[in-house]
This record gives sequence, structure tokens and C-alpha cells, in this order.
Amino acid sequence: MEAEDVRPFVEAVATAQLVTVGEDGVPDATFLPVLWEGDRLVGHLARANAHWRRIVDDSPALAIVTGPDAYVSPSWYAAKAEHGKVVPTWNYSVVHLRGSVVVHDDAEWVHALVTRLTDRHESPRDEPWAVSDAPDDYIEKNLRPIVGVEVVISSVEAKAKLSQNRSDSDRAGVASGLAADGRDPAGLVVE
Repeated sequence: MEAEDVRPFVEAVATAQLVTVGEDGVPDATFLPVLWEGDRLVGHLARANAHWRRIVDDSPALAIVTGPDAYVSPSWYAAKAEHGKVVPTWNYSVVHLRGSVVVHDDAEWVHALVTRLTDRHESPRDEPWAVSDAPDDYIEKNLRPIVGVEVVISSVEAKAKLSQNRSDSDRAGVASGLAADGRDPAGLVVE
């Protein structure tokens, strides 16, 4: 994955697995809706999820953003008929964002985050919904059960295995095979 493709990839996926290790050495992972803002990845999780209570502010964190993935059958390769030297594999794209994490158990911070997340996902709609469309007391009640998290990003690592090591005819075979399996090959095979 090229450097200029990383941020658009994260923005398109818009979710991540947040991985941290508590003081007891036990890892936790939680699926989050996220926004990448400047040098920070922000998101929220349920207050009922014990993960947030186990996070030590400014401790290391890993956010894993995973794109589409698919099994690739060796029978899809043109090379199978040519020489038979083929094996199955898996195509995928992933971005790892590492940094330090901070918990935001703050109603104003969470309200602002949820507003930005909502605006991001509603903006393409013909009639976008906004947090301000609902009564204030209703929004406040529905924000109480969530807690914000923020990862200050120190490094970014992107990986994409999309049959780029295969010939044009093999990649075409993978695209056809994925389509026949009901999978959209977009994002799963390098063009």
C-alpha cells in the first residue's frame, strides 16, 4: 500500500480494533468506530466494556484497521494450467497505527466526537441526520453509556497483499474467481 493511500484507506474503513495491555499484562481488544484527525485516531466504546477501565493513560496502543479480505484458490490462476506450481493464499489489506492511548470519560469530549463521527457518516446522504436533530436530554442519555478514546499516533505500518506478485493473467483469474464466489474483487486484487 502506497503512503498516500493509507489515510484514505483508514477513513473508508472507519473502524479499528484497539489493542492495549493492562497493568496485569493481559491484552484487551475492542472494535471501535474511528476518525483519523491530524496525528490522532479517536473513537469510543461502551462504558459497560471493561477494556476502558484497564487502559493506563499514555500507555502503548495498537489500532488495527482491516480492509476486505478473501481466500484465493490456486485453481483461479492461469499458472495452474501452465505449470501447476500454485498454492492457495489469502488477499488482504491492513493498517497498524501505534501510539499512546488516553481515555476520555468526559461528556463534552464524547459529545463532540459523536457529532463528528455522525457528520462523517451522514454527510453523503440526501437527508443527513445530525446529533442536533434529537432532543438534548435524549442525546445526553444516550451518550452516558459510552467513553471516548484517543490514540496519539507515533507510527503507521500498512500492508496490502493483493496478488501483486502474480502475473496479469493470474490476477484476472483471481478477480473472476472472487466474482464467481459472489465477492466484489475491488480492493481485493491489484489492477
